[in-house]
Amino acid sequence: MTTTFANLLSAVAVASLAATPVALQAQASAVAPTANPLGLPETVQLLGQTNPNNRRATARVNGDVITGTDVDHRVALVTAANGNASALSGDALRQLQMQVLRNLIDETLQIQAAEAQEMPITQGEIDRQYQRVAAQNFGTEINKMDEYLTGIGSSVASLKRQIEGELAWSRLLRRNVQPFINVSEEEVEDMMTRMEASRGTAEYRLGEIYLSATDETAAAVEQNGVRIMEQLRDGGSFVAYARQFSEASTAAVGGDLGFVRLGQLPPALATVAQEMQPGQLVGPIRVPGGFSLLYLIDKKQVLTADPRDAILSLKQIAIDFPEGVSQDAANSRVTAFGEMVNSIRGCGDAERAAATVNADVVTNDQIRVRSLPEALQSTLLELQVGQSTPPFGSVEDGVRVLLLCGRDDPESTSGPSRDEMMAQLTEDRVGKRAQRFLRDLRNDAYIQYN
Repeated sequence: MTTTFANLLSAVAVASLAATPVALQAQASAVAPTANPLGLPETVQLLGQTNPNNRRATARVNGDVITGTDVDHRVALVTAANGNASALSGDALRQLQMQVLRNLIDETLQIQAAEAQEMPITQGEIDRQYQRVAAQNFGTEINKMDEYLTGIGSSVASLKRQIEGELAWSRLLRRNVQPFINVSEEEVEDMMTRMEASRGTAEYRLGEIYLSATDETAAAVEQNGVRIMEQLRDGGSFVAYARQFSEASTAAVGGDLGFVRLGQLPPALATVAQEMQPGQLVGPIRVPGGFSLLYLIDKKQVLTADPRDAILSLKQIAIDFPEGVSQDAANSRVTAFGEMVNSIRGCGDAERAAATVNADVVTNDQIRVRSLPEALQSTLLELQVGQSTPPFGSVEDGVRVLLLCGRDDPESTSGPSRDEMMAQLTEDRVGKRAQRFLRDLRNDAYIQYN
């Protein structure tokens, strides 16, 4: 159930923020903080006692109360999505609680702003979106969503509150930001010209979790980044963590920056991204204004057909082993299987050859190369029709080969259309303006912490 629920937090992302390098461009243009910009004394003496561990994670936002129960229920959503609830304790749990509190404050401000502008989200809208999310995770058994949320220590109200916040934010952006964003035809033409000039250069689809920091807070923020990296490597969902922890506008889309070229990245990130392989995590990386955690989702070449988009027709030939089989017996069966594979004379001969060793044959003629495990992609791309991969697998999982029976190579891409490029540039600017809009809401808010 945890695997199914891992995408739930991203499934309710309805705010139309851009999946473009908004945060990175902002970081690239950030000015390093000057030494002691506030003119503070070298030695700071606090008047009174303070113990951050004794602070309760609750707040009052313009009169609306965020309770400890609200925080706990949202923490349960995050930890369930990542499957590591039992691993969080002590400082890690407190850090997550405080981050969730900050998110709930922003969410409350967004809901309040929508109500103040006389466009509140109705209960019917919230219920319909909740049912769509439930259907994505549980199919026709929508009632199981209620049971599941209660079972993980969260609540229906918590998820519906998040849905309300995102619907409200989307509505605010449509009224207050999107109508005032203009992209000229000249800008579109310039961008398309630059893309054509970059044909064949590498593009990287990156996920980013951006954590802002000053010189004074850098050590603590870096330590927090290290903890997040550990939890991601233990199986945490990058999308869910980005939505809860990242301070960039791309948090709403799970930290997805889309495809970017190295020249669009801050030098520190460009150097790291160039060496990364798809699926790799790196961080924390010091960048102007804070730290970044990077996840390389995919890699391709600009305006060039990607061989991994080829559609393959494959036959999978597999054998399994009875429980408790001896090593000698398994080795003997694997040897016979290998000899059978070497005897195959084209795809039409696969069923006959497989029958000689009681192997199973499964055919699929719509397999995209990039959907296969990374270790198999390069091997399959080098095969000719009628050839097979080397045997792979184990006694526990079975041993198999993939026989290539056909291949439709992708056509060379001409890149995005003018309309698509216009939409991309517009979304980029909406994302930047949205970040400033939320900052203004925070600056005007009256917030009391308990």
